[in-house]
Amino acid sequence: MNKENILGVDVCITDYTGLKALVLRDVVGGRKIFIVAINPEKILKARKDKKLMELLNSATYQIPDGIGVVYASKLRNGHIESRITGIDSMNMLCELAAKNDLKVFLYGSKPETVAAAAKKLEEKYKGINIVGYIDGYQQDNDKVVEAINKSGAEILFVAMGSPKQEYWIRDNMDKVCPFAFQGVGGSFDVISGNIKRAPKRMQKLGLEWLYRLIKEPRRIGRQIKLLSFLYLAVFYTDK
Repeated sequence: MNKENILGVDVCITDYTGLKALVLRDVVGGRKIFIVAINPEKILKARKDKKLMELLNSATYQIPDGIGVVYASKLRNGHIESRITGIDSMNMLCELAAKNDLKVFLYGSKPETVAAAAKKLEEKYKGINIVGYIDGYQQDNDKVVEAINKSGAEILFVAMGSPKQEYWIRDNMDKVCPFAFQGVGGSFDVISGNIKRAPKRMQKLGLEWLYRLIKEPRRIGRQIKLLSFLYLAVFYTDK
């Protein structure tokens, strides 16, 4: 897959359809893949943390999650045309799993949240085979690995916050049976209904950041960083 490098971090040039086709090909073919969502905040952190940058660039597919990444690409005359959000790509993969009889496992978040998310996904995607879930408060990693392997899962979603979830995937993907791995942050909270997403119109316009800012004014500092990111994206080309 073609990728653009934005301030040292690779980002895939694709859309949901292209990503879905590649993931299905990989899982059916028995290839292990790692999907990571890239947003401006992660890129800025990676510029100061070489290990994090190496981690992000080690992923198979780096999806353009933040609208700031799309803007940066356009300002640099790049080819990333739209976002692929973490939660929407998770939903896409769940739909893919339901239609192709692929086994899914959920790992992370609070016990009640991951249980509710599993139930909601089973209601939304008829026929989906969620073969297990375990909350993020399990301290014994060997038990987590054992539970995943016993399930026979082929797709694993990890919700532990970034970059903790990405480090966990990197360190454990060769120990467990799934083929497709994705860090999904707070997606279990949204799917379970604990957190409400922005209205569909705002999502389509790339204004989820504004919705979250209205709901949580303390996020203003993170939005100011977006301006710094766009400035760097235009005037710096270092890797």
